[in-house]
This record gives sequence, C-alpha cells and structure tokens, in this order.
Amino acid sequence: MTLPSPVVTALRCSLCGDPVEPAGRTLRCPRGHAFDLAKQGYVNLLHAKVPAGTADTAEMVAARVEFLGAGHYAGLADRLAKRAAGLRPNLVVDAGAGTGYYLARVLDEVPEATGLALDVSALALRRAARAHERIGAAVWNLWEPWPVATASAELVLNVFAPRNGAEFSRVLRPDGRLLVVSPQPAHLRELAAVVDLLEVDERKEERLDGALAGYFEPVSREEHIERLTLSPVDVCRAVLMGPSAHHPERLARLGEVTEPVEVTASFVLSEYRKLP
Repeated sequence: MTLPSPVVTALRCSLCGDPVEPAGRTLRCPRGHAFDLAKQGYVNLLHAKVPAGTADTAEMVAARVEFLGAGHYAGLADRLAKRAAGLRPNLVVDAGAGTGYYLARVLDEVPEATGLALDVSALALRRAARAHERIGAAVWNLWEPWPVATASAELVLNVFAPRNGAEFSRVLRPDGRLLVVSPQPAHLRELAAVVDLLEVDERKEERLDGALAGYFEPVSREEHIERLTLSPVDVCRAVLMGPSAHHPERLARLGEVTEPVEVTASFVLSEYRKLP
C-alpha cells in the first residue's frame, strides 16, 4: 500500500518540518530524514515514546471495530458525512481518527476528497489505512505540533478525540471548517448500573467552546440522540473501546451483564468557523 499523493503533499518531516517525498516504501525529506511505510499502509512519524494509557490497545481497537461494524453509530456517521459533504473539502484531516470509521464514511459521501488519519495508536491506524482507498494514515501525538503543512486542509474532523485548537487552526485554510463530535452527559448512562464508567463532564460543551476560543467561532450545533439495544457482547465492546478500558478496576462487574441492555446514544455535532 502507498499513501495517497494529496496526503504526502500535506505531510511534513516531523524532525525538521520540510516537505517529504516518497522513495520506495519510505518518506524522505531533503535533509535525509526518513520514515518507513509499514506493511499495513501507515507511516509512523513519532520520534518519542507514547505515554502509557494514551494509545488504544489491541483489545480496545478490536472492540471498536466490532462495535462500529455492527452499525450502532451508523446514524451519527451518516449525519457527520452529510455535514462534511456540504462543505465540499478536498483534504480532510481526521484528528484522532482511530480505526478510520468516520473518515471513511465522509470520503464515501465526498468522492473528490482525500483523508489524512492522525492518531497516536499505530494499532488503530493499521485499520484506518485499510478503511478506505483515499485514506492515508500517520501516527502522531495530537498534543504536539503536527507534521502537516499550514493551510493544507479544508476540513478537520474531531470525533471523541483530544482537541488542539492551535493546530486545528494552523492546518486549516482561511475558509476551513472544524467538525467536532462529543458525547453528552446522558450518553450510555444506563451502563452505569453495571459498569463504573468514566463520567462525561456536564459542562463539556462550554469547555469545548473555551478550548477553541481565539481560534474558532461556533457556526452550528445539533444533537443526535437515539435508543440502542445492546447485547451483552456489545455492552462489553462499548465499554472496552472507550477510555474506561484504561482503568481495569472499573470493569469488574462487566461479566455480570447477561441480558440485552437498552441505552441512550447521545452526541453533539458542532461546526466551527476558523477566525481570521
């Protein structure tokens, strides 16, 4: 597998900031820094260890692939893709892309677009690199300055992932847009009866706007709420694919779930305009 050419054009050397070019199964900058393309199709641009408990584990990735593959969040993915299609982007950067599920759905809806999947988990990006033929995947820590050219993208996606407002703004073109999906406090709240889940901040939307202030202004915000019936297996997957999986002590009662559980999926899709 190779990276799509628009992705290579947008990427920068993570050591010196120069443009990179493909050389066989390597990306190389003019100063000689080289980054090998993994056989699974992604490139690792990190040059530092990832802090423990930050990246998705193999178990988390497997749970996410199976849960999303069952279609539980398909409605959210469709809504995100339709909103993205209205913006008609050429390059879409998915910050915290995970397995590439949402980015692939966006690219299905926007045939002229190419996607760059950024995530700190190489295990997740193995999936993302194969999720769509127009996805190029690169391992990176979103809290660090991104190895992506300034003003190279028309759209940044951020779905349940860390938010680096400065980098969102830098990589977007002047008329670029940011689409953020975040859970509401009611999201999967019913599972709290059987699992000690990490709670969603009641002031999450307020904090979201605050984190982006100075870089973006809100354009619109819409809720996506639906009822889901999760089998015991899918209850486990829903929990294991999220941040609670980094806290095994919270999962002690997960095996007690033996019957389907009715839950509420509750998200907010926010669109932001880049400030001048």
